[in-house]
Amino acid sequence: MACATVSDPMLTVSLLLSLAMAEPTAAPQSSDRVSGRPFATRSVVFGRRGMAATSQPLATEAALDILKAGGSAVDAAVAANAVLSLTEPTGCGLGGDLFAIVWDAESKELHGLNASGRSPASLTMAHFEELGLDKIPAHGPLPVSVPGCVDGWFELHERFGKLPMPEVLKPAIHHATEGFPVTQTIAYYWDRSVPRLSQYAGFTEQFTIEGRAPREGELFANPNLARTLKRLAEGGREVFYKGAIAKELGEWMAEHEGFLTAADMAAHTSEWVAPVSTSYRGVELWELPPNGQGIAALSLLNLLEPYPLRDWGYGSADHLHHFVEAKKLVFEDRARLYADPDFYPAPIERLISKEYADERRALISSKEAAKSQPAGPVIAEEGDTVYLCTADEAGNMVSLIQSNYRGMGCGLAPAELGFILQDRGELFDLTPGRPNSYEPKKRPFHTIIPAFATREGEPWLAFGVMGGATQPQAHAQVLMNILDFDMNLQEAGDAARVVHTGSSQPTGTRMTDGGKVHLESGLMSAADALRERGHEVVTGTGVFGGYQAILRDPESGVYHGASESRKDGYAAGW
Repeated sequence: MACATVSDPMLTVSLLLSLAMAEPTAAPQSSDRVSGRPFATRSVVFGRRGMAATSQPLATEAALDILKAGGSAVDAAVAANAVLSLTEPTGCGLGGDLFAIVWDAESKELHGLNASGRSPASLTMAHFEELGLDKIPAHGPLPVSVPGCVDGWFELHERFGKLPMPEVLKPAIHHATEGFPVTQTIAYYWDRSVPRLSQYAGFTEQFTIEGRAPREGELFANPNLARTLKRLAEGGREVFYKGAIAKELGEWMAEHEGFLTAADMAAHTSEWVAPVSTSYRGVELWELPPNGQGIAALSLLNLLEPYPLRDWGYGSADHLHHFVEAKKLVFEDRARLYADPDFYPAPIERLISKEYADERRALISSKEAAKSQPAGPVIAEEGDTVYLCTADEAGNMVSLIQSNYRGMGCGLAPAELGFILQDRGELFDLTPGRPNSYEPKKRPFHTIIPAFATREGEPWLAFGVMGGATQPQAHAQVLMNILDFDMNLQEAGDAARVVHTGSSQPTGTRMTDGGKVHLESGLMSAADALRERGHEVVTGTGVFGGYQAILRDPESGVYHGASESRKDGYAAGW
């Protein structure tokens, strides 16, 4: 294509001035896109026989290869997660936890899996008191809990898998052995993690190249992880939780002032749970019950449903104000009531009921931002995660999320195992007597949540959004974008997001100043109106998450896939 030139210097200056004085657009434009949206987006992906959407290209490729080889949606999900444990250690790994929702086409039922680990039996509240701590540290041995990911893989595979586990883990073993080119977003977060975590045993040796993070496009191999995955392929979950790996892990932790033992590993079990739901605009949104925060998304939608969001319009001050005010109310209950149900059975039915939402909605002012909110009468987080979804030819669909918390976890990387242990225990409350207060053998409050939506009892949408406390806020926004603002599956994830921070936390901190409203650039046109209502609005900062989704057309059975531009991955179908 020819490029025009300007030979007259005065014309050049005039042209530059006119460009500089041009009206800025509210968001990136894509004028040749047929969608007509005022923000950059791309086409929805379609597939007749299967679909995979992940946050890293090699993981999507692995999932699709497994589907083409006759594997189930669960086989594809496990294969993708295993690849991500290598290619995206900034968000997941064998040292972390896992949650999943599976639509089983044969029984036409949803099944939930809570594969989160418990705190060490030998670590007591008295130890934190002796150290004079009022909060569990983010890194080192104290926030470590039992890694539940591997057990989650084998639980899912035993119930819904078709291919043998050695074949499912083969792509991850191959890439870990041969090396892979590190992608852009992952390289960025890896580089940020190295200065924080290099002080911890095993990290530099296994997760750096000569003491630095791998650069974008640079090859990185993890032979230790390849060996661990081979041992899992040959020996199953037992080698990890009751065999040689558990023994090695326990001995190594004892050498590094850790509390996690082989006995803690042997005692671990995942739990199959019934997902819970609420209706919104004719759709049923399903989430997992605590110890995760999934019911926050249900409560949030209950509060928002009576509002005329379509009339207000996407990105309007009314839309954003009422969303933020509803979120504040929901997170007050989240801070006090979400915990391991073995220790505190939260009043879930009450919290996700329409009647309770009606009572709480009365506390929302349409004109003024609340500086604090009370918890309901029933009495700062950051992190990175991977979310993926898969669907197969038989109609099975998987919504799976997995994380180490705080990106790469606690920093401790047990020798020659190729993974970092999670620091999820940081989210325990060190104030005694609360639902989420620390106790041995207890599951901490969890941020990672998979989502699933049905229509009239039929599978419709597997989706999730990574990113700490952003997740329930983004779950609600995705459904609002589709159902209230007529966006397609890809647009619903690409659209600019609002995230509120500063609400009360399950670790015991309280909201006292109204928090902050973080807006992506595409929503900044509402900033002044929000400030007039008393919100503290910021831009350019915030955890806005990363979205993947698969939608099933109820009439044709065709799958729609989406993966947003905030991450490195893509959706692919066949």
